[in-house]
Amino acid sequence: MEAYVLEWVSLIFRWLHLITGIAWIGASFYFVWLDNSLEEPPQWKKDKGIKGDLWAIHGGGIYEIAKYHNEPEKMPTTLHWFKWEAYTTWLTGMVLLTVIYYLGAESYLIDKRVADLSQMQAVGIGLLFLSGSWVFYELLCRSPLAKNGYAIASVLIVAAVLASYTLTHLFSGRGAYIHMGAIIGTIMVGNVFRVIIPSQKALLVAIERGEKPDPKWGARAKLHSTHNTYLTLPLLFIMISAHYPMTYTHHFNWLVLLVIIAITAVARQYFVLQHKHIKMPVLLVGAALATALLAYVIAPDSAVPVDRENTATITDEAMLAIIRARCTSCHSTSPTDDVFTIAPGAVTLDDLEAVKQWAPRIKVRTVDASDMPFMNKTEMTGEERAQIAGWLSARAR
Repeated sequence: MEAYVLEWVSLIFRWLHLITGIAWIGASFYFVWLDNSLEEPPQWKKDKGIKGDLWAIHGGGIYEIAKYHNEPEKMPTTLHWFKWEAYTTWLTGMVLLTVIYYLGAESYLIDKRVADLSQMQAVGIGLLFLSGSWVFYELLCRSPLAKNGYAIASVLIVAAVLASYTLTHLFSGRGAYIHMGAIIGTIMVGNVFRVIIPSQKALLVAIERGEKPDPKWGARAKLHSTHNTYLTLPLLFIMISAHYPMTYTHHFNWLVLLVIIAITAVARQYFVLQHKHIKMPVLLVGAALATALLAYVIAPDSAVPVDRENTATITDEAMLAIIRARCTSCHSTSPTDDVFTIAPGAVTLDDLEAVKQWAPRIKVRTVDASDMPFMNKTEMTGEERAQIAGWLSARAR
């Protein structure tokens, strides 16, 4: 019953995480587009303090949007803020991280083949990385390096390399990726909470006092907002990465993650420039080619090396025996596993017809990526993987 309740908690908070994440990222994308698409206003608007404006049509209506240099002629009674989308996305994400990866550390976070950690050690390391990365980022952005975009970018790249490499050598590949995502998400929401919202409040306080706003607040908010823009697509990839083990189970999974982060950041740059009417399709084409190259480089060998003499003896019955011994504790209509009480992905392998039906998935997850059995919980041997590969190969001929 406890596992069933946790499944529902996971479902509800994953759903909320998705909803609020869409709201946050959607608002972020919109305001980046808006800021980069503003046009030179007519003189009569400039006289009112308007910095830029644009016209848009949506949902059957025409909108006029204007951005002021500082304050408008008269402050409105209602001013809409965009912050709870970010906060709620992070809070629901932390609930998911706790329920799935911390309470279920021995199933999802700890891989004894990578590092022999206890649950408390794994959770402690995870929380240390989250808090430590945010503190490091805050100090970096407050240092003199923050005035040089290339310098701060270089330091952040080095930090990302160290974090990715270290996490993948402490946690399971899946756990390492999700923690890298949690670090990015924590930095992004920290930018909103610690810099962007306070800068907006400082602007309002200055307006109320009739003072000129301190330009440093606007500069800091712009810096952190820019960082958030380029972190959005990498974060979205990490959110779905658990479904694609060919990335996080690769021997160089830490490097694969960094390459994907770079590709997605370059793709985001294309759209940022596009908003400013700067055409650089080479960025998007380059990102697409880099993705194709990455897919080629990390592609698995044809299969686990197969002993051809042994392969000839693999029968359907022998294949089914391996599946029943190593897979059906989870992938069954009546699982016996202590964590997976319902067959993951609704994949059941109780009989030979079901095994044949799911043969392509078995090849990808068990032979190519070695992601199944999950964390090799049932201790499938290399010889058994080779036998499965041989049986699949024989069926393909």
